[in-house]
Amino acid sequence: MSDFSPAGYVELLEAIKAGRYRLRPFTVEQPAEQMLFLRHDIDVSLEDAVAMAELEHAHHIRATYLLMTRSIFYNLASPAGLAAVARLRDLGHWVGHHALHPHTDPVVDLGFDPVMAWHNPDPAYMADAVPGWVNVMESRFTSDFVWTYRSDSNQAWRRGDPVEDLAAGRFPWLQLLIHPVLWMGGTNGMAATAEAFLDRDRTRRLEHLHRDDLDL
Repeated sequence: MSDFSPAGYVELLEAIKAGRYRLRPFTVEQPAEQMLFLRHDIDVSLEDAVAMAELEHAHHIRATYLLMTRSIFYNLASPAGLAAVARLRDLGHWVGHHALHPHTDPVVDLGFDPVMAWHNPDPAYMADAVPGWVNVMESRFTSDFVWTYRSDSNQAWRRGDPVEDLAAGRFPWLQLLIHPVLWMGGTNGMAATAEAFLDRDRTRRLEHLHRDDLDL
């Protein structure tokens, strides 16, 4: 089973390269043989997203980062948010929208690619078409969930850990959903992972307070 840590994620990246997969954005017309759509839904932490993006860049891997405009955890319009978007772009990644149903906010100023997914979607609207956007859960990207989709949600692989099959090139093509916050803290188990995130977040927020010249 995967070790949910930065080192464990590097093993997954090496498996992608061993399987000779071609990294593609969701704007392709139709998935084809040996294509890999590496997707990150950023529900919680921009800092973890950028850290994962740096790892991928070092291994010559490109991914699609879907960012929230209505997150309760981060603010894309803040200096830190704008810097994170710019850094993801600088590293060569694709950047789209992780939308909170039913809202699809105008995100032209952030330079988003026309790609989206709903946050915590209900099956009733998960694959709904949105004018002007590619929904990553529409049928062409999810035609066979058994062999063309894997997700690490809650550190529990849906339909099996993909590392061995990736390395052997067994997937005809694959959409792979990875949540950076589950990997970058170096912890296994959701309770420990949540605590690790809260520790990192406390440290960052204390830094912000110091920068605001608060006498602590």
